[in-house]
Amino acid sequence: MRLWSIHPMYLDAKGLVALWREALLARKVLMGGTRGYKNHPQLERFKRSASPLDAINRYLEAVYIEAEMRGYRFDRGKLSPYSTPITITVTTGQLEYETAHLLEKLRRRDLERYDRFKGVKMFNPHPMFVVVEGEIEPWEVVDPPLRRGKVLK
Repeated sequence: MRLWSIHPMYLDAKGLVALWREALLARKVLMGGTRGYKNHPQLERFKRSASPLDAINRYLEAVYIEAEMRGYRFDRGKLSPYSTPITITVTTGQLEYETAHLLEKLRRRDLERYDRFKGVKMFNPHPMFVVVEGEIEPWEVVDPPLRRGKVLK
């Protein structure tokens, strides 16, 4: 499960569809509707928010909006309203890590998209995240090649 901190506009088609499905799974987990994934590290920041369900629903809304802008037909009926406009902080280190991580994926899956973004050091965050200075988030499971600096400088 990967719930990107970066704005969904950077994702390729495969990544955007995967994000939609994984965020829906995350919501199901937060609602207590699964046996697995309950302690998945990607859920930590949502669990720590004032309202985890509002947070994941706001997250899903931005993914849906990006899909709509691209002409994809995600099921709007799967969105749930949220009553509290939740924001969550994300560190600059996390955004830089995710930028490098996604660029590596794009390099293998979508060269055109990779070429468009390869010069960007840090992608903009998902609309619900507020950027603060800091290292990679403690809950992140860092990909070993990225840790060794093959992508991260």
